[in-house]
Amino acid sequence: MNVDDRLKKELGASRRTREVEDRKVTQDRAVSEDDRLEMFRQQLFNDALPDLPELPGYHTIWLTTTNPRDSIHRRIRLGYEPIKPEEIPGLEYASIKTGEWAGFVGVNEMLAFKLPMSLYQKFMQEAHHDAPLREENKLAETAEIMREQAARAGAKLIEGDGMTDMYEPAPGAPVFN
Repeated sequence: MNVDDRLKKELGASRRTREVEDRKVTQDRAVSEDDRLEMFRQQLFNDALPDLPELPGYHTIWLTTTNPRDSIHRRIRLGYEPIKPEEIPGLEYASIKTGEWAGFVGVNEMLAFKLPMSLYQKFMQEAHHDAPLREENKLAETAEIMREQAARAGAKLIEGDGMTDMYEPAPGAPVFN
C-alpha cells in the first residue's frame, strides 16, 4: 500500500466495519418535499415565545435584555412597563424567579412589557409616518434644486413616477394597532 492509498477519502475493504457491510437499508432515507413542507409548517407555528394577550389600553411586546443599543432601561425611560404575571392570567409559569427582573413575565432573555396605547400611537406615528414624511420632503426639495439647476443649464430633469408621487399631498396619519 502506498501513501496515496491511505489518504483516499473512501473506505477500503480493510477499513470498513462488518456492521456497515451487513446493514441492509430497509427504508428510503431521503426527505420528501411533503416532509419538508410539514417541517416548514411546524416552524411557522412553533413560537419560542408565547403570544401576549391584549391588555386594555396597552400595547404589549417582548423585549430583549441582551441588546446594548436598545436596552431595557432605555425602554423604561420611554414609558415601557414590565408586566407582572397577575396582569396576564395563564402566564404564571413564565415568571422570572431570580435576578433583576424577578417577579415579572419573561422567557430566557426576553421580558414582557406594556406601553400605554396613547404613547404607542405617538411612537408609531413618528417612526412610520412623520419621520418618513420629513425624509420624503427632503428628497422633494433636492429634486427641485436639481430641476432648477438643469433648467439654468438648458437641460431638463426627467423624473420617474416615484418622484411625482412625492408632490402629492401626504395622506393623514394612520391609526396603528
